[in-house]
Amino acid sequence: MNNNGWAVQTANLTRKFGGFTAVDDVSFDVKRGEIFGFLGANGAGKTTTIRMLCGLLMPSSGTASVNGFDVYKEPESIKKSIGYMSQKFSLYEDLTIRQNIEFYGGVYGLSRKQLAKRTEELLDYLKLQDQADKLTASLPVGWKQRLALSTALLHNPPIVFLDEPTSGVDPDSRRNFWLLIYELVEQGKTVFVTTHFMDEAEYCHRLSIMKDGRIVIIGRPGELKQQFNADNLNDVFLNAIGAAR
Repeated sequence: MNNNGWAVQTANLTRKFGGFTAVDDVSFDVKRGEIFGFLGANGAGKTTTIRMLCGLLMPSSGTASVNGFDVYKEPESIKKSIGYMSQKFSLYEDLTIRQNIEFYGGVYGLSRKQLAKRTEELLDYLKLQDQADKLTASLPVGWKQRLALSTALLHNPPIVFLDEPTSGVDPDSRRNFWLLIYELVEQGKTVFVTTHFMDEAEYCHRLSIMKDGRIVIIGRPGELKQQFNADNLNDVFLNAIGAAR
């Protein structure tokens, strides 16, 4: 694995489905240890890009590496070195929190000793000890999001992909979730996150805005607001999308 300063590197990344180009000549890099926001309306190409970066979908052309692993040649190595949390809750609601963690630990190939240690560490870190033996189905959405994050962190990956992780949760749960994200970055992890909430985008170190498969702008939140003479990122988003038409 390449230990340079980049967690993700892409150049002219493209994905076509027949005559439709979902991701069109995209180039960007993500620094190690940063929160990189990936913004865009539904259908902009964000999820397709993430699927390529996670080794789940082969690009049509261009290059990309994640944690130093090539998306064409080393997709299995990429999968082992990342955590992924989808916007749709995908854990087993008829299992307890502890059982879900243990199940996914087995999927990641952790030994019994490793799994026991990581389970207790995660239950403590995510403040889920008191809920550990409750059925997942009985938990509020905010707690379910914490559980989904815990399974993405089980194998201690250096980069975590979060696809709209706070969709459908209340504002207080959203704030608490972002506190966890900041703690991950303090531990040296890289967080690649998509969101529709512009107030959340303010928390990112850098962010990109995507439209019709192309990235129209990348920068720090403050720089982008200054560039568009905007008071908030919602205005930046609308102006950037408008200028790309």
